[in-house]
Amino acid sequence: MRLRSGVFASSCLLVEALGVALFLRGFFPLPVRSLPRSEARREPPAEPAPPGSGTVSNWTKIPPPLFKKVVLVLIDALRDDFVFGPKGKQFMPYTTQVVEKGTSHSFIAEAKPPTVTMPRIKALMTGSIPGFIDIIVNLNSPALLEDNLIWQAKTAGKRIIFYGDDTWVKLFPKHFVEYDGTTSFFVSDFTEVDDNVTRHLDRVLKREDWDILILHYLGLDHIGHVTGPNSILVGPKLREMDNILKKIHISLLSKEGGAAPPNLLVVCGDHGMSETGSHGGSSEEEVHTPLLFISSAFEKRNGPFSQPKVVQQTDLATTLAVGLGLPISKNSVGNLILPIVGGKTMREQLRFLHLNGFQLSRLLQENTPAYEKDPGYEHFKIAEKSHGNWIKLYLDGNNSEVLLNLGKKVLKQYLKALKTLSSSLSKQVAQYDMYSMMVGTVIVLEVLFLLLLITPKALSRRAEFEVPLSPPLFSLLFYLTCLTLCAVHVIVCTSAEGLCYFCSMSWWTAAAVMVLISALMCGILSAVGKILQNSRPPVKNPVVSNSSWSEVDILILAGTVGHVLSLGASSFIEEEHQTWYFLINTLCLALCQELCRNHFLLKEGDSQHSITLKQNFDNVKETYECKNIDITAPDDSKLGKVTATDEFLKGSDKWISLASPWIILICCRLLRSLNQTGVQWAHRPDFGHWLTSSEHKSELSFLAAISLVMIFILVQRKCSLVSKIAMALGLLGVYSYRAAIGNIVFPWQHDSKDISKGITEARFVYVFVLGIVFTGTKDLLKSQVISADCGVRSTGLWEVYSGLVLLAALLLRPHNLPVLVFCLLIQTMMTKYIWRPLKFDAAQITIMHYWFGQAFFYFQGNSNGIATVDVSAGFVGLDSYVEIPAIFLTAFATYAGPLLWAIHLLCYLSSEVSRNSSAMGHGCFCYALVRSVPVAVYIILVTGLRYHLFIWSVFSPKLLYEGMHVLITAGVCLFFTAMDQNRSRRGQD
Repeated sequence: MRLRSGVFASSCLLVEALGVALFLRGFFPLPVRSLPRSEARREPPAEPAPPGSGTVSNWTKIPPPLFKKVVLVLIDALRDDFVFGPKGKQFMPYTTQVVEKGTSHSFIAEAKPPTVTMPRIKALMTGSIPGFIDIIVNLNSPALLEDNLIWQAKTAGKRIIFYGDDTWVKLFPKHFVEYDGTTSFFVSDFTEVDDNVTRHLDRVLKREDWDILILHYLGLDHIGHVTGPNSILVGPKLREMDNILKKIHISLLSKEGGAAPPNLLVVCGDHGMSETGSHGGSSEEEVHTPLLFISSAFEKRNGPFSQPKVVQQTDLATTLAVGLGLPISKNSVGNLILPIVGGKTMREQLRFLHLNGFQLSRLLQENTPAYEKDPGYEHFKIAEKSHGNWIKLYLDGNNSEVLLNLGKKVLKQYLKALKTLSSSLSKQVAQYDMYSMMVGTVIVLEVLFLLLLITPKALSRRAEFEVPLSPPLFSLLFYLTCLTLCAVHVIVCTSAEGLCYFCSMSWWTAAAVMVLISALMCGILSAVGKILQNSRPPVKNPVVSNSSWSEVDILILAGTVGHVLSLGASSFIEEEHQTWYFLINTLCLALCQELCRNHFLLKEGDSQHSITLKQNFDNVKETYECKNIDITAPDDSKLGKVTATDEFLKGSDKWISLASPWIILICCRLLRSLNQTGVQWAHRPDFGHWLTSSEHKSELSFLAAISLVMIFILVQRKCSLVSKIAMALGLLGVYSYRAAIGNIVFPWQHDSKDISKGITEARFVYVFVLGIVFTGTKDLLKSQVISADCGVRSTGLWEVYSGLVLLAALLLRPHNLPVLVFCLLIQTMMTKYIWRPLKFDAAQITIMHYWFGQAFFYFQGNSNGIATVDVSAGFVGLDSYVEIPAIFLTAFATYAGPLLWAIHLLCYLSSEVSRNSSAMGHGCFCYALVRSVPVAVYIILVTGLRYHLFIWSVFSPKLLYEGMHVLITAGVCLFFTAMDQNRSRRGQD
């Protein structure tokens, strides 16, 4: 069976995507659970028994609740400096006064990455640390089945009311006696999401038929996503939140009196907000949120206000459970925040700490075989023993200073034990599914080896090769391998103690994966055997033997290997953009040298010699073709390079060609100043921050207008008249959309108008995007089905590319439009003045496209952290949350750079009629190969580094990006294969 290079590469990438998905499912662990929720309500432990005989403690129940009603106000994306910093003093005066001079306790709650909403709600209500995989399921939250504060409160008969983010309704179905959920993913809505919460407030505060009220406000988070933390919209939103907190606090105080316990108001954030307005990473702005406890039960603050103490976000679940008189969630790793119970007697405080320590030690016992040797467990037993001694003195009626000092000592011992236990549990709270990881790794490595072994044949002149399917698939080795793997699967799944995802699959699915692994292994062995069989030295020929590697070839190989090796260091992953910037700058210098050599160093005799050499080479090639031996295409293109360059020398574009690498270098340097990314310099101001500030809206508007005009000039040159008109109107719609939502202004607009969602303007642009893409698709179908016309196909591809450029212009932020302009400009210059005159082969051009695509991924402001994903791009033109379009638009906006360079590669290779018919096959195969190498190596690296200190903050987000990039590359290669006319051409021959 003969396969084309593109078909083979696309098939390999689809299989590799399966392996990566299986690896990701095993790598991102699910948290270890203590008990099924149905078993969670067991009897609480008694106080530690006093030593000796004759005295017995009679306190075996959970202490009564400390507060009558609890109101939890969660303000999404509330950073700590929004309350404790200058913005808090300016826009939240009432809250600031209560914090500094009122009856309150203030803390900074530290959240663990990933700092996205759904995992943070889980942490707040369960006290556990959610798995990193929760960042993927954040858009589709399943019901929370583990023990949690909401379930405990409902079981205890407390009435809970909720208004706000509907993630709570999905996590806790049938738990609220009254609720009104609002979708959290429509980020263009700044007001309605909060008004839907506040409109219930006056009515609920007057009622007495509830115990817990939860309010989740989303407007601040949406403002951050769209306009950033320094937007002029942040101040009014904080002032709105301050008025709401004032209303709630005054209402709670007015209902207190008599012998009933006081009420409690808790104010917190689920996560913070980065300097770009996003979240998901581990920067200080994203993980630090304010945590306020406001109640008349606390003493009024005296003296100057000091910097709040840092606590863990998971501590809230434990503290609220104690305050409400509920059992502590069994999976909680949080500690009781002691100042909240500081007004109680010593015996009550020790009892609370003992309950917390007992719960943590029980969780440690159920997850650690050698728990008795854990330092936290040892500290807890020491504190428990001291607690027993204190109880003996207390029951004996001792009220001296000895009792007080011993009580303070026991408090310190408990706090030390709780801190150590929590630290131990946080490290052991999840386990890896090594079996699923290994199966995924084997598939990815087999695909990589197969691609490497087939490379000489795949890059041959014909770009197709014979794949012997029958011998490996019907061999004894194949069946033995299948049986062995199935036996291993049975043994692993029957002996595994923990949950294994691959073992939970149906047997038919697992058997299919085993057959796939066996087939790939047999294919690899068959390819190796064929290489060894054909390893006889070829007939010597002076023409073929004179071919050698150029400096560009060596640079491409060294750069690829160097980048892959750099993935083993966390610093290189955080600053990966620096690697790509260095590589493309070095490539420009190498291209400059190549252009100078071809323009100045070649003599006239070299041209005639090259023509004779090429004629001899063609004769040799014909001889080898008669023997069915392929000669690689690179030799052919290199031998013809001099002739094409001599023709190019006659034109006036010579000096432009020589200047092109330097112009590209200047463009890249300007792009680096536009968006600071990575970690080391992300906090430094850049040109993008200057443009997006409210004081420079006029400059941003002028730059956006110029950029849109330049995009039209650079794109329209190969489009039809209809597409040109559609492109011009679409770009005008892009400007109108950004003006509608307040990013930029029209020249005649002097004062800011009301900001709208811009839905009509965005949909206006979508109409032209679809129209241009439809026109291009029609031409492509015509070239594929009716006539194999390369000109029609090239025009169709360019119009599809133009439609994607228009879509990128709509989704990218206004200050990023110059990135799109420079992308088009560099592509134009390299096509006309570098690649075409130098006659690089398809493999070299493919890798150059890949390098520039990776660099432009970072020029957009992206990084290997989740926080730089622009979620707002997924809601352009939508008036409600629709999952599939939102995911598609967000993915396209994130990977716009690599995608546009990949589609441009396809347009370029299809437009080069002078190239042989295998160019597109070569491009597709090389694109698949350069994507597979770093993925395979990185999977091995993260497996070895899975216990690294930065595994969740650095390596894991990069792994998600790599997995998504593999999926996108597979789609690109499928498009390559569909456009490859090699089969029809072969049929005509």
